[in-house]
Amino acid sequence: MKLQFEKIEPEVGSSFRVVHHTEPETCRVYWHYHPEYEIVYIPFGDGRRRIGTNVSRYDGGELAFIGPNLPHLNFSYGIEGLFEEIVVQLRDDFMGDSFLLRPEMSSVRRLFERAHAGLIFGSTTKQQVGPLLEKMPQQPPFERLLTLLRVLQQLADAHDTEALHADGVRFDLNPKEQERINRICRYVEKHYAQPLDVRKVADLASLTVPAFCRYFKRMTQVTFTDFVNEYRVNQARRMLQSSRTVADVGFAVGFNNLSHFNKTFRAVTGQTPSAYRKALV
Repeated sequence: MKLQFEKIEPEVGSSFRVVHHTEPETCRVYWHYHPEYEIVYIPFGDGRRRIGTNVSRYDGGELAFIGPNLPHLNFSYGIEGLFEEIVVQLRDDFMGDSFLLRPEMSSVRRLFERAHAGLIFGSTTKQQVGPLLEKMPQQPPFERLLTLLRVLQQLADAHDTEALHADGVRFDLNPKEQERINRICRYVEKHYAQPLDVRKVADLASLTVPAFCRYFKRMTQVTFTDFVNEYRVNQARRMLQSSRTVADVGFAVGFNNLSHFNKTFRAVTGQTPSAYRKALV
């Protein structure tokens, strides 16, 4: 199974991302990695677990904390029927560079360090932390942040923790490929509001245009055009919380006409920009 890079962005109005899956295999990538830490909570069921060098199974649900760039398999892989999963994805600096250096965060800081080995938790911690995680998808941003801090503290204090990926062993990701895909993502983040020339992006990757298009689809499971459009829509979702007009927001994030903006926004979110704005009130 080909290892894939997953690009993750925080939600609108938040410094981290919470995803609630209610069907199996909703993720476009399966055996994948990303620079964010990830909490995975599955309230029931059993399935295949693959984190780093560990291949095993979970049953009676799952609670895991996975460190950055540690390859792992989508937990719903191969599952049919009922499935539910809550995933929290965050950077270690999601509250600032010095967040984990605060004395109050000493145990959480150790938790983040241990997460590089891929942690799973027993039934006691699942029963304590599960109800908190189940609240998060519906909570407003501030309450969600407070809940996340409580979850991190309880995970840090847990005594039924098991490390799956051997301590001190780092997975052999190709540094050249990591740098190449990160270079592309950084370019999009910096220039998304401007017309993007795929030839220039291909040059950044030291590839011809056809080779770059194949490479990007293989690494991310989306075309470069779809990736850019999704990134622009995510930026637009943030701007729509301001008083700027819909047309102004569309042009500000790189769409050259309102019709294209409306069509693309709806394809990504299921709503028009105007309907999305109304739902925020």
